[in-house]
Amino acid sequence: MRTADTPLPTAAASRTSSTAMAILLAISAGHLLNDTIQSLLPAIYPLLKSELHLNFGQVGLITLTFQLTASLLQPLVGIYTDHRPQPFSLTAGMVFTLTGLIFLSAANTFGLVLVAAALVGLGSSVFHPEASRVARLASGGRYGFAQSLFQVGGNSGAALGALMAMTLAAGTQSRVIWFAAVPLTGVVLLSWVGRWYRNHLAELRANKAAARPGGPPPVDRRKVIGAVAVLAALIFSKFIYLTSISNYYTFYLIDKFHLSVRNAQIHLFIFLACVATGTLIGGPVGDRIGRKVVIWVSILGVAPFTLLLPYASLLWCGVLTAIIGFILSSAFSTILVYAQELIPNRVGLIAGIFFGFAFGMAGIGSAVLGRLADHTSIGFVFHVCSFLPLIGLLTAFLPNVEKKSA
Repeated sequence: MRTADTPLPTAAASRTSSTAMAILLAISAGHLLNDTIQSLLPAIYPLLKSELHLNFGQVGLITLTFQLTASLLQPLVGIYTDHRPQPFSLTAGMVFTLTGLIFLSAANTFGLVLVAAALVGLGSSVFHPEASRVARLASGGRYGFAQSLFQVGGNSGAALGALMAMTLAAGTQSRVIWFAAVPLTGVVLLSWVGRWYRNHLAELRANKAAARPGGPPPVDRRKVIGAVAVLAALIFSKFIYLTSISNYYTFYLIDKFHLSVRNAQIHLFIFLACVATGTLIGGPVGDRIGRKVVIWVSILGVAPFTLLLPYASLLWCGVLTAIIGFILSSAFSTILVYAQELIPNRVGLIAGIFFGFAFGMAGIGSAVLGRLADHTSIGFVFHVCSFLPLIGLLTAFLPNVEKKSA
């Protein structure tokens, strides 16, 4: 019989060190389901505006309410779960999302719509920090690969939500309840992940009690703060530029090349497909050649292409945006893993800060760029944004914290 002093079996150690592919796929699928409902909300704004007689100011308040709960609460959730991991908080987050969807389908006043938006945002805040931690735990040391696979789920969900919303174009608000199957599936799936997470945490605590690793952090406090500031600037650059393409590229093509809406959307789809591909590839490449190298290439490396884009013909616009989407999208999972290695005992906090900051930048950037386009032109917006990747020069100030991969 094994006593309390007996080391954990080799099988348990091997389970901890090997990639739990089923869990990674499940958490990526959970991310897809979560972000499907997230993207469904703004996609049905025209329906809400028509049925509830809302003005554009009220539509803006819906977005603000969602962004506040989806962005600002994530670091707080991360701080809490760093100290008290909650294996079933993933399921709880999906329950919040389901409740928000039910409110949204039945809301007959503007106030109830705000409550629904807040609940969907709250579900996102609860989900992302712990889901990122689970991806790291299941990675078997392949942290970049795990985060990339996790991110691809979210990208796919964003596209799927917009596609699903097309079925409501000629319907009524009450039909939103049709999509309750999405978060319900998430509740079942993430309950299974939660059980794995609970058992895995028990193994990690046992290993920690036996080994009690110590030693000073790899980087001193001031350098950590400086590095986080640099990473925040890089995320600002990445997400503002991606927002300019995602939200305004079709308008740019229609304005400059007089394309039809359908043809402009085809160009946008190609860009988004390249974004998904780059997201999946960026993490594993960082595992092999180093994350700082990927950050250099993914941010600063797109600068020549972004600077050429405003002067390109229609053909070269398609080529350049495909290259930009592929390279630039490799950055986020790499930046997140780099930050988690910089502050290894604050995985949830780091995930909450960076996911929240990314969401916030996307929302603010969309509003600011829209106002800039109103006062100047859509072409001027693309000229201004073309310089954003030059912020990648700040990568030079990042310390070297990662270990060489095998």
